[in-house]
Amino acid sequence: MIFTVDIGNTNIKIGLFEQDGKMAHSFKMSTDVKRTSDEYVALLLQLLWHAGIDVKSVNGAIVSSVIPQLDYTFTNVINYVFGVKPLVVGVGIKTGLAIRYDSPRELGSDRIITCVAAEKLYGAPFILVDFGTATTYNVVNERKEFVGGAITLGIKSTIESLARCTAKLPNVDLEIPSKTTAQNTRKAIQSGVIYGTVGEVKYMTERLRAETGLSNAKIIATGGLARLVNNVEPLFDRIDRELSLRGLYEIYMLNA
Repeated sequence: MIFTVDIGNTNIKIGLFEQDGKMAHSFKMSTDVKRTSDEYVALLLQLLWHAGIDVKSVNGAIVSSVIPQLDYTFTNVINYVFGVKPLVVGVGIKTGLAIRYDSPRELGSDRIITCVAAEKLYGAPFILVDFGTATTYNVVNERKEFVGGAITLGIKSTIESLARCTAKLPNVDLEIPSKTTAQNTRKAIQSGVIYGTVGEVKYMTERLRAETGLSNAKIIATGGLARLVNNVEPLFDRIDRELSLRGLYEIYMLNA
């Protein structure tokens, strides 16, 4: 099996793929830069044992990370647990996409791996909206070129920032209010953040299509909150929460 790891700012997603590309298992753990390699080893072994996975069945691994402090940690963890040296997504690795970015080293690997999977599964051109700690907009044209995009604050991050940076605004649950005009503070925050995000997505995708000339680009969404946005208004042609792990598998096979 191929062991794939997507290290994000909030969560670490793990997937195990059979050689034929079928995802056999997936796990999620919270991201914590204070955890030691030994702690991650213990946690990973517990997850594998609970799922009945033999470590000897893993013969390859690949890692994507947006947290440099954990790159070395997880390379060691994977080498210790499985006895393999993982591929690390970065400059120089083959992805199947041409990167049209001023400085490719600045481009987060999380944006690339999801685009690789989206192109493989759904074809180009497309605009991929990833709802994570940050919300990112990523554009791939019909020539399979990553031509750029945009980054803004994520939905949960926005709510947390309002609570942290103001004296009286509370941290609220992510629930869709029945109407935009709210009569209490909790619903006012929910309205502003959720309906505001829907408006943002509509404007940004329309503008990205117009600027790039990709009027026929599919709108694809990934990330845990994609369905929340789509429940307000159906904006997406596809919603796929497993793009990051699928993209890692495709990149591994391309470089194996």
